[in-house]
Formats: sequence, structure tokens, C-alpha cells
Amino acid sequence: MANGGPVEHGYPHLETVRAAITALYKRLSYDTIHSFSASVAPADVAFCDTDDLHLGAQRVARELVRHYRLPDARMIVGFREMTHAANVELAAGPEYFVELNDRFRSHRRDIGAALAHEVMHVYLHRLDLSFPGTRDNEILTDTAATYLGAGWLLLDAFREDAASSQKLGYLTPEEFGYVLAKRALVFGEDPSVWFTSPQAYEAYTRGMSMARRDEQQPPLTAAGWAGRRRYARDRRHAQDHTPVSHPETPYTFTPDGRGPLRVSFPCPTCHQRIRVPVKGRMRARCGLCRTVLECDT
Repeated sequence: MANGGPVEHGYPHLETVRAAITALYKRLSYDTIHSFSASVAPADVAFCDTDDLHLGAQRVARELVRHYRLPDARMIVGFREMTHAANVELAAGPEYFVELNDRFRSHRRDIGAALAHEVMHVYLHRLDLSFPGTRDNEILTDTAATYLGAGWLLLDAFREDAASSQKLGYLTPEEFGYVLAKRALVFGEDPSVWFTSPQAYEAYTRGMSMARRDEQQPPLTAAGWAGRRRYARDRRHAQDHTPVSHPETPYTFTPDGRGPLRVSFPCPTCHQRIRVPVKGRMRARCGLCRTVLECDT
């Protein structure tokens, strides 16, 4: 939790975020992902200063349990002094003890954001889905909470001005915006109308630009002129059996025995790599998220 200190910006965790989206599709399946097409509604997790602290926190926790479809899980929420925003004890259940930073006693509107992350820890624990290392696992948790409809709360908790700052979660504001944008493009949702923080809206806008860029990389037909020109040059080198490697390009050419040259590239929706023959205009369908892609290979 950044509380008055500097807030990291940009996309330092982008590769891990993309790997987390792929892992969600692999573990949950297309149908389960699409059962989360509706995000948590602001009214369902609203918290007024006049609400009873403990009863209100329990109510919000129950709503997030319902949203994540954990009907047999019970969250017991308490408050104490701590460095991090929150912590959850991942036991066998059905009861889970969640501790929130004492700061939330006077910043109650952000309790939903903290609980969105902690209840997702329980969800992933029950799925037995994790990444090695604390940092990557926390990035997975933030990404999953956001992609499955509750992470807009985490981005909305981001506030920054000349005198103070606050940010919850391990993703940067722009990375939260990126995952929200990926979700919005899949479900046709506009989470920006729920933001109370102007800085959250700006981060979402920047994240959407990055997400759109994923859809404009060759060999997709939506790629721009410069990308298409570089792709044609790299394809020509690959056909001449000249090894080509550009870390900044998402595609890779590979020979296929006695068959045609093939190109692999990440699906712009789920980032699973797709491998197709190099043979001009074609449609490719991602076997993981079922996105149909217009390509010019």
C-alpha cells in the first residue's frame, strides 16, 4: 500500500500480467471466464462513514464472496496496525480471517478494494492456482480480481496529488487500467463511469491505449503501416533461412519441416501463442479464448 509515498507508474510487470491472464483462461476455461461478464456494482460495495465499521465490512466481504461464487466461504474481518493494506489467513475454510489495516477505519470507501484482493486470494487458493514467488503471486491476484470484475475498486482507490498519494495492490495504476481495458474489450463494459478518482480514469485511459496496441500487432490485419513493413522484411529474411530475432516484436517465424514457414504470435485477448502457416490473408481462431483473428501472414 502506497500511503503518501511515491507511486510507481508504467508497465514494469506487463509480462507477468499477461501470463496471469493466460493462466486464468487455462485454469477456469472460456465458459467460466464468461460467467463473470458483470462486474461488482458500485452500490453493492458502497461504504458510508455512517455505516457500522464491522457490520459494513462483513457486508462488503459477503458481496465479494457472492461475486466470486464462493458460497461456502465465510470472511471474518478485523482491523489492526500493519504495514500492508490487508492480509488473509489461507486455511482449509470455510472460515477465513481477513485483517485490514487500521487506516481503513477512517478510509472506509476503500474497504471494498482491499477485500477484493484478499477474497481473490481465497478464490485462487481453492483453485490451486498460484505463481512462484510472492511478487508474481500478488500480481496474479490483482490481475485475477480485475479481470473477473472486482479490480476496478483497486484502481479507484488510487489517488495522487502534489501533497499526498494512495494506491492499493501490486500493479501500477496503468497496469490496472490495462487489465480493466482487456476485460472491457471482451465484455463490452465501460468501467470508467464508476470511477470517483480522476487519476484512476486517466490510468484506465492509458491502459486502454496499451490494450488496443495488442490488437494492432502484425500479423493481425489491424497492424499499422510501420509494423506491416517490418513484418514483411522479417518474413523475407525467415524465408531466406536467415535467423531473425527482435525482442520488441511479438511474432516469431519457425520452419515446419518440409511444410510452409510458420509464424507464432500472442492472442491479443488471452496472450496464448497461436501458430499458423505463412500463406497470406487468413482467419485464425484461438483455441483457448475462442477469439477469431483476421491475419495477413
